[in-house]
Amino acid sequence: MKTRVIQDARTLDRDGASAPDGASRPSTQSPGSTEKEQTMEAVALPAPSVVDAPFDGPVVSAENLRRRYGEGDTAVDALRGVSLDVAQGALTAVMGPSGSGKSTLMHILAGLDKATAGEVTLAGTAISGLNDNELTKLRRRHIGFIFQFFNLLPMLNAEENVVLPLTIAGEKPDKAWIDELLKSVGLDDRRSHRPSELSGGQQQRVAIGRALVSRPTIVLADGLIVRDLGRSDAHAVLGVMEELAQ
Repeated sequence: MKTRVIQDARTLDRDGASAPDGASRPSTQSPGSTEKEQTMEAVALPAPSVVDAPFDGPVVSAENLRRRYGEGDTAVDALRGVSLDVAQGALTAVMGPSGSGKSTLMHILAGLDKATAGEVTLAGTAISGLNDNELTKLRRRHIGFIFQFFNLLPMLNAEENVVLPLTIAGEKPDKAWIDELLKSVGLDDRRSHRPSELSGGQQQRVAIGRALVSRPTIVLADGLIVRDLGRSDAHAVLGVMEELAQ
């Protein structure tokens, strides 16, 4: 299975942050990609639809996305006409200043937030046409999300947090894969520690492992700061992502 990663290369705004009128919009850059007008490319992985139907074209596509918060004179547009296509195997970074709408875009692409207007298509499936149950299944089966603020469960240890998506889906973890993954993200000797017993960088590694554990078709990384991991661990984590993207 091919996997794609969408990564915000800089610290992002908080979930739901918006960009005031006149603020610069996030820009993207991906080798070999073709930009549309107002196109923003993000890091993505190839993904089948909810029913695993074959598809051709971009693994992730967004058309004229708009997200407005508030109404009337107090309304703020976080996204204004953003379009993007991400090809299979692409590793792309969304870059822009804080408050420019990067987190908003990530959450809409992942189906965690709804656009005011526009459409997101994941592996040939239009997200707006899915009901809540179908959207939940799509996220569970095909999307790995690295939250900016980790969102770890404090009562679970590192390994339990990593395998949580599989636990929720009722799947039995592959021990060999879990061991390999924990080693790759530098948690092999911290697997039994709870979040309160881990450093900030170690908590981030748990969040990364949790996003990768199901071998998702798309990984969205909201504010992945590899400098917090240390040189060797950063190389290991990015190596796992690049391997999945092949």
